[in-house]
Amino acid sequence: MRPFEGKVALITGSSRGIGRAIALRLAEGGASIAVNYVKDQAAAKDVAAQVQAQGARALVVQADVGRVEDIRRMFRQGQEEFGGLDIFVANAAATAFKPLLEVREHHIQRTFDITVRGFIVACQEAVRLMEGRRGRIIAMSGWDTLRCIPGHGLLGAAKAAMETLCRYLTCELAGRNIVVNSVCPGSVETESTRLYSGGRWETWSSVRAAASPYRRLGTPDDVARVVAFLCSDAGEWVCGQNIIVDGAVSINAPSPNTPFAY
Repeated sequence: MRPFEGKVALITGSSRGIGRAIALRLAEGGASIAVNYVKDQAAAKDVAAQVQAQGARALVVQADVGRVEDIRRMFRQGQEEFGGLDIFVANAAATAFKPLLEVREHHIQRTFDITVRGFIVACQEAVRLMEGRRGRIIAMSGWDTLRCIPGHGLLGAAKAAMETLCRYLTCELAGRNIVVNSVCPGSVETESTRLYSGGRWETWSSVRAAASPYRRLGTPDDVARVVAFLCSDAGEWVCGQNIIVDGAVSINAPSPNTPFAY
């Protein structure tokens, strides 16, 4: 079965990690995919090739979603290639992982340009291309909106704002048959999380795996499967929600020996 046959999806930051997994999962269901990247063109082309190998169409689009002109160009390219849009996944993010007293003005600007301003502008562009379709908008949030994680204060605040925007967009876009949700992954093994571990990946990952009753980290595809459900017909009545995908970490009381302290 190919539930997304004839659909078009644009996923920001889809050359690697969770974005890549979402792109491939939707392509497996038949969706044409606009693969967005900022710097790693080779990785984006590899994703596009895998999308095409599944019998779906692919477009590679370079755009920095912290820049409004790049966002508008990205959607124009998608429209020229595919004619419209059914699914928009706001996955890209960037920040400085510093305590709040150490972040500089340009760190604040960059983080909120991508996650708040960029998200609003991208949704405006996406909605225009979803006219007459049953659209889906998914914002990728993060566990730092639920728990205080060292160095995540700035990104957590921006992602929390994004979650609020999703609730408002749900109400504003219901009359257009566009469903909006956010997805909040826990610890997922990606290049970004390995980087955040600061060279202590084995310790970092084992501690976080131990915090889950399932005793493992999430995978990008764990998250991608949830996103695919929300984008499907079966997920249509899930509206304006922040779906936590964390292997039950957020409901499990941490051990006194779990070093989550600052």
